[in-house]
Amino acid sequence: MAERRVTVMAEVGLHARPAATFVQTAAKVNLDVTVGKLGGQPVNAKSILSVLALDVRQGETIVITADGEGADEVLDTLVAIAAAP
Repeated sequence: MAERRVTVMAEVGLHARPAATFVQTAAKVNLDVTVGKLGGQPVNAKSILSVLALDVRQGETIVITADGEGADEVLDTLVAIAAAP
């Protein structure tokens, strides 16, 4: 299992368009992918409702995990989405 921590930089946090892009990217891979606030309970990163329910705001740190072949590549892409201003 691979893990990345990233500070969300989008002004709207991980909501609206950034959340949709994040979920669509996670859904493209045949891996278990989770996301959660640092110290919080992770959720399925392929579920838009679960990701939005996290209520991640700008400046908060999230933890993204993926398990399986290609995990590092998908995590690098998801980190880039979350870190984009």
